Amino acid sequence: MAVTAEDLARTSLYERQVALGAKFAEFGGWSMPLQYSGVVDEHTAVRERVGLFDVSHLGKASVTGPGARAFADACLTNALEKIGPGQAQYTLCCDESGGVVDDLIVYLHADDDLLLVPNAANNAEVVRRLTAAAPAGVQVRDRHRDLAVLAVQGPRSDEVLAALSLPTGHPYMSFAEAVHDGVALVVCRTGYTGERGYELLVPWDEAATMWDALLAAGEDHGIVPCGLGARDTLRTEMGYPLHGQDLALDITPVQARAGWAVGWSKPSFWGRDALLAEKAAGPVRRLQGIRARGRGIPRPGMTVTVDGEPVGRVTSGTFSPTLRQGIGLALLPPSVAEGSEVQVDVRGRAETFEVVRPPFVQPSAKES
Repeated sequence: MAVTAEDLARTSLYERQVALGAKFAEFGGWSMPLQYSGVVDEHTAVRERVGLFDVSHLGKASVTGPGARAFADACLTNALEKIGPGQAQYTLCCDESGGVVDDLIVYLHADDDLLLVPNAANNAEVVRRLTAAAPAGVQVRDRHRDLAVLAVQGPRSDEVLAALSLPTGHPYMSFAEAVHDGVALVVCRTGYTGERGYELLVPWDEAATMWDALLAAGEDHGIVPCGLGARDTLRTEMGYPLHGQDLALDITPVQARAGWAVGWSKPSFWGRDALLAEKAAGPVRRLQGIRARGRGIPRPGMTVTVDGEPVGRVTSGTFSPTLRQGIGLALLPPSVAEGSEVQVDVRGRAETFEVVRPPFVQPSAKES
């Protein structure tokens, strides 16, 4: 049976988005704004000024109780010992084959209090797996609709938050608790655009008020509401992976060049044995960047060839508004090295691309 608009979940900002003229699309079971003023306009606003995204469709789950940190560390790939309270960490939830169930952010409040932010479509599965494995005393709770997530991204994001007396300037991948008009929230120095920015975790029912306040505070700084279309072009320019395309149950962290998010010396995490074996043997394919020599625009699923022979496929691809050319990510054999030329079948035309190492655009997210 086909999924209709009425079947899709909506965030608490849906009415605001309709009023702003958003065009909607299905994403992870949610009806989400694809664009407002246009993908290129919104993309440019984030690169040059500041944009505001509703990403409340992202999953949320808490892991609490004595031993919560140690439990999560024994399940997820990255080493939680690397961070302390008030810090966040990118990590992966793998199955025993080493495939990626999801990639997510862990926010460490304390050893007995963690918040996980998985992707929208995978929240229930991550919660299910953790719940099934949790020892006595550790509670895993689905908080998908308890918290909204608003992303303020761009070089003027600090000015927008400062106008509301919200904390700014804390280190990348850290967070600070705050109160605005009597509402407690968390301001996280995180994002998915490559630009300096913040993500605000606010109570679900208070999201509309916070959205209005951010747009008003950002008016003098050129803020615009942004949809998932710009979010995709921005993250692709950074080479950031999207689960379901660049990471999946059949695409391991080793293949996706995400080994930096694996605590290889840890005694245990889901998929450890399989990933160690793959790392030692070397992956049969790996994620590479591709940049158009001409006017071709790659799209997910397109075939990549060398000398007429298929060698791989595009996993993510788009037109880069910053570079004004086609860019993408593709799974290719190790024999296809950086600097090589490949062809992509773009609607029956063999378009030439150069194999490069992302990011395609210099990031500024980590700048102090």
